[in-house]
Amino acid sequence: MDKNQATGLVLIFGILFLYFTFFAPEPEKLKPAEKPKTTQAPTPAKVDELANTRASLEKLGLPDSLPMVDTIPVWIENKDIRLKISPIGAKIVGVELKNFQTWDKHPLQLVSENRAAQSLEIDLKGKKTEISLLPFVSGKEDVVLSDSGATVQFLCQLGNGQVFVQRFFLPTTGFVVKSSLTIDGVSLPENTLASLKWILDANQLEKDLEQNRTTTCINYFESGEGFNNLSETSLTEEKVELTSGVEWISFKQKFFNLGILATSNFPKATLIQKTDETDSNSVKKMQAMVQIPVVNQAVNFSYYFGPNQFKVLKKVAKEYDKNVYLGWPGINLVNRFITVNVFDWLQGVITSYGIIIIILVLLIKLLLLPLSYKSYMSMAKMKVLKPELDAIKERTGDDMQKAQQEQMKLYQQVGINPLSGCIPLVLQMPILLAVFNFFPNAIELRQQSFLWAPDLSSYDSIASLPFTLPGYGNHVSLFTILMTISTLILTWYNNQTTTVAGPMQSMSYIMPVVFMFILNSLPSGLSFYYLISNIVSIIQQVVIKRFVNEKKLRDKLEANKVKNANKKKTGFAARLEEAMRAAQEAQKDKDKSKKGK
Repeated sequence: MDKNQATGLVLIFGILFLYFTFFAPEPEKLKPAEKPKTTQAPTPAKVDELANTRASLEKLGLPDSLPMVDTIPVWIENKDIRLKISPIGAKIVGVELKNFQTWDKHPLQLVSENRAAQSLEIDLKGKKTEISLLPFVSGKEDVVLSDSGATVQFLCQLGNGQVFVQRFFLPTTGFVVKSSLTIDGVSLPENTLASLKWILDANQLEKDLEQNRTTTCINYFESGEGFNNLSETSLTEEKVELTSGVEWISFKQKFFNLGILATSNFPKATLIQKTDETDSNSVKKMQAMVQIPVVNQAVNFSYYFGPNQFKVLKKVAKEYDKNVYLGWPGINLVNRFITVNVFDWLQGVITSYGIIIIILVLLIKLLLLPLSYKSYMSMAKMKVLKPELDAIKERTGDDMQKAQQEQMKLYQQVGINPLSGCIPLVLQMPILLAVFNFFPNAIELRQQSFLWAPDLSSYDSIASLPFTLPGYGNHVSLFTILMTISTLILTWYNNQTTTVAGPMQSMSYIMPVVFMFILNSLPSGLSFYYLISNIVSIIQQVVIKRFVNEKKLRDKLEANKVKNANKKKTGFAARLEEAMRAAQEAQKDKDKSKKGK
């Protein structure tokens, strides 16, 4: 590795540091699919529980002879989710994901009644009617089962002849719920809009509250603008008004999300999110107010209550899979078309996710082997040329331009491209960045244990510190420590075949320590990946070295020097030498001008 290569490597590390700092289980066997079912406790109506609702209805000018309904919620479920529906407003007030648990092993409540609220309001003949306050009834005869799923119907009949029928369709599997509210007894103009308001105070589903907050936000997709989102990392209040047609809105957490999906488009939407840092039980408060067109006397839209799993989200709506962040444009293509598919294939045949990571490393290393070999050969050539390079430095002294000219002349004589060692490193960067973005967002690693790590999607703490180190945290991650040690060993080994010395060489040992701080609170699966990658790289370097005869390599370079002695300079080398010569002449003229003054 010469100075050019080392400079390129330091620049790459610098870019990585800025990016990482500022931007940037054995699978459980599921039960066989079962048809959705509903349950409702046969308890008598409780008039007291409806008192507040009735008072609100009277303010709306609705008749006081409202039907008596049971306030016990209705439950409907399939093999993936369980919904709690309140008869007051026929609205979803609870959502449990049946095949997932919270970080502390409790049932995963994506929506809980005390931390979420919703309302649906429609303008009926100039009078705003809040549907979420109306009392609905539902019985066994209102459940229609089919091979594809179940439709559950709630009915509200008012004394003024208005009839509201709320239906929910839940398929036998999956996380999408279709909602349809039909309005009879009143004729609505074509441009009538319903107003839906959803408020979610997100539950803490993962171990690290701070990381929960900085991976939670509102994502949305506008017809004219495409995918966008409010800031994940900002903890201050944010608000956005959308007027160009919204296709979907998602309250996205690290591994799960609640989505509101338009049948056509939501004409307008207002989105608000904020964080109460004083409330340790609250991750982030998110709110969406959307307008929904009333078409043929009906309000239709859908919900998504489920995991941020790329292949699942891909089938939900246009670009809904962007709720899983896979990296910058270009970088994410590696994840979308390679990493995700390879990982998905491996987990179909291997039960241990630690073994899957090891195999993934081996496959990637095999793919990059030609580049790794080329990079090693470049460093070996530079090492062989070190006596000549040292002689040039001694001969030219402090004249850097002259030294570079002579170095370029030497490189051309022996047939070496000075960038040949840096290019393989740059070509490997997309895969390095792709993996860095994939592992923190892979729900497949969630609550999967390996060795001493109980959860590969979180850090593997082996000790807690009595204080918090800035940028490091208050815990010690063993995989990160081992990854750092292996990186230092690999760096030492590479420095045995490099021409770099002094500050540049010292910098190569500092960077692994910097990355230790960055990775300490990131998923242990990522640190484990880098640990195995370093071990494989060391083995790879040892094997390649055994097949490289430095004496033969030296003889080959000397032969090239004789062969290229009278060869005309062309291409990049000629242009670079000409540019350096011009710079040298300009510097001489500048020095003469200073002396003249």
